[in-house]
Amino acid sequence: MAGKTPLVLPLTLTCGLSALALLARVRDTPGALLAFLGAALALLGWNAILALGVSRRRSLALEVALRKQHYVQACVQGSVLLYWGWYWPQVYQSAHFILAQLLFAYAFDMLLTWSRRDVYTLGFGPFPVVFSINLFLWFKPDWFYLQFLMVALGFAAKELIRWNRDGRRTHVFNPSSFPLAVCSLGLIAAGTSDLTWGPEIASTQFYPPHMYLLLFLVALPGQFLFGVTTMTMSAVVTTYVFGLVYFATNGVYFFYDSYIPIAVFLGMHLLFTDPSTSPRTDQGRVIFGALYGLTTVALYQWLGSSGLPTFYDKLLQVPLLNLSVKGIDHVVRSGVLRPFDPSRLVAALTPRVRHLAYISVWAMVFTTMSAAGGVGEVVINVHHLPARLQEAAEGRRLLYVALTRARDHWSSPACRGSGWTAGLARWRTRW
Repeated sequence: MAGKTPLVLPLTLTCGLSALALLARVRDTPGALLAFLGAALALLGWNAILALGVSRRRSLALEVALRKQHYVQACVQGSVLLYWGWYWPQVYQSAHFILAQLLFAYAFDMLLTWSRRDVYTLGFGPFPVVFSINLFLWFKPDWFYLQFLMVALGFAAKELIRWNRDGRRTHVFNPSSFPLAVCSLGLIAAGTSDLTWGPEIASTQFYPPHMYLLLFLVALPGQFLFGVTTMTMSAVVTTYVFGLVYFATNGVYFFYDSYIPIAVFLGMHLLFTDPSTSPRTDQGRVIFGALYGLTTVALYQWLGSSGLPTFYDKLLQVPLLNLSVKGIDHVVRSGVLRPFDPSRLVAALTPRVRHLAYISVWAMVFTTMSAAGGVGEVVINVHHLPARLQEAAEGRRLLYVALTRARDHWSSPACRGSGWTAGLARWRTRW
């Protein structure tokens, strides 16, 4: 498809976004309605300017490329959203908001690309970006225009912030992690975390049974195809070992919910593991994962001690880690850390067989951790208590989950107010 004709596609997507504004859930919320119509108007204006600016000498083109990295990740993230939504209805009730972001993302990405060059590659690229963002942070309907800005920031960073790496020009930042981090910093600075569903997202991902096992299983195809197992495994093991040492030293647990909270475990599988913005060497990926685990721990401590929401602990550090990948690979390739390089043990294997070897090790580690209570659905405080106290501790955990669910489902403004949330937080801290 060439000439001006490709501009019909973003125009059609923009019309679809405008049509979603007719839905009652959008129409009845002034903030959401303005966000939808404002985003559509901006895209329409951009489309018109680009159409007028395309000279006769310039021919826009559209090519189709279905890349495994995109559609595999989209399927994995989509399955997590579907499973989570079965236990937290807010996910399903927000389906039209996710669809709106996808329409906006495709139109924005097309217009931005054609504003800079002639060929746009059509595929599943926007799906993993939008799904990843929505697994960690949503703005509430009255502030939904900020969600569109967050999506736009991700694609703008991917297109505009680039560097030369291993002889190729590529984007620096993970296109979903970068806007999440920037937005998180803004929310923290402004003290406006209540504009988002962030705390609810972090807590409700604990609702579905066997969520840790699900994340472990659905991430396996991507780990096999793209060789990111070592990142996830080192991040999980580093955080778990820190938790064990912290308990042995202080007699209490670092995290409340588990050795590794479910939202952090999700980040270790589906947030920072983008192969395009991570180290290329196996040992570099081990270091990269360990750094993610350690920075999550450090951020959790800093946020908690500063009286800030701790759900940002898995979001803030990823862009800084992305900036470190050249340095990590340089150190690894220099041979300084060669005695500790795990790839020496599998150097004779083909890449796919090597990926299978790493997955096998990770499966054994995950199984061992699960058997030891390191990951799972029971609060870790239970595991080292006498039997009678285990029952009491588990009872308090179940009561906390029930109260949290009641807060989410009850429609009374008093129940949804900050007093309810603050009281529940104080109760949780006490126990």
